[in-house]
Amino acid sequence: MKKLYLASPHMSEEGYEQEYINDAFAKNWIAPLGENVDEFEKTVAEYVGVKHAAALSSGTAALHMALRTVGVQPGDVVLCQSLTFAASANPIVYEGAIPVFIDSDYETWNMDPKALKEALEKYPNAKAIIVVNLYGFTPKLDEIVDLCKEYGVPLIEDAAESLGATYKGDQTGSFGDLGVFSFNGNKIITTSNGGMLVSNNKEEVDKVRFWATQARDLARHYQHSELGFNYRMSNVLAGIGRGQMKVLDRRVQKKKYIFEFYQKELGYLDSIQFMPKLDECEPNYWLTTFISDKNPVRILEELEKHNIDGRPLWKPMHMQPYYSHCDFVGEHISDDLFERGICLPSDSKMNDEDLMRVCKVIKECWDNV
Repeated sequence: MKKLYLASPHMSEEGYEQEYINDAFAKNWIAPLGENVDEFEKTVAEYVGVKHAAALSSGTAALHMALRTVGVQPGDVVLCQSLTFAASANPIVYEGAIPVFIDSDYETWNMDPKALKEALEKYPNAKAIIVVNLYGFTPKLDEIVDLCKEYGVPLIEDAAESLGATYKGDQTGSFGDLGVFSFNGNKIITTSNGGMLVSNNKEEVDKVRFWATQARDLARHYQHSELGFNYRMSNVLAGIGRGQMKVLDRRVQKKKYIFEFYQKELGYLDSIQFMPKLDECEPNYWLTTFISDKNPVRILEELEKHNIDGRPLWKPMHMQPYYSHCDFVGEHISDDLFERGICLPSDSKMNDEDLMRVCKVIKECWDNV
């Protein structure tokens, strides 16, 4: 019985990626930088609707550079969504800053604007806010953007999971002062590993490129006046990204199909609630997730018996041992979501037979878990 994955790389059927990789080999542009990097940056910026982009080695690197761009220093407070992957929070610590974690709301499962406002009143000197578009769905971005403007705090939009999603018709990644994407192997499109920082500020993006290329000064010799990082994307991986961008909209449609298939087949089950969607949001449906009153561990164990991949929701950062000393603002809604939530296999290569196989296991075990 074949393994059904949560999300795995899906190269284009037309072989677009291989064409760009072959071109890089033919021109001997294997090392970082080159035509593929330049064109990948342009393509992503145009798609998102921003002016500038910097291709980097990972989404984590992009978040790190975003924090440096807004001037985060050791001892500064950075407000960060709690229900997220650790990569959203770790770069805060890279800079010696202090994370304060913000709860979710039930309407979006994302950052709660009420909790954010409470945190801003408690920490009026917060240096930055990191908001996440969890599983490809947005929070109430209008309210969050307005709070950032009211308190004069830069907004970093962690859109690592939401490339291709929109809010009020605008692409995610374009709402913050800086936006960040990930092209890890499990994302809706992939470059094997990689990320992108986007902004409308050319000087900021140029500075990120400088830092990410070891901060080498314009001099004949190797001279460094600032701390640099080895964060640039390779020209080969950028070629994969160029090919993947050609099928992004197709992948979004397939992810939506998977979400709606699960909703139709499982939505009638007692207490099940799929991740909610705001009217203003058109998600990319990266992963299909739900909460219920059933035992999620038992459900995941049943899926595993049938060689089907499933996961709990992200464990909130304030519940993580490493971050347990950090402040948390909210009503612990994110705790409840984590304790009751499951991520279903949402691989864009899955067919109806695969999807029904997942649904059959869940239906058969539902009354006994």
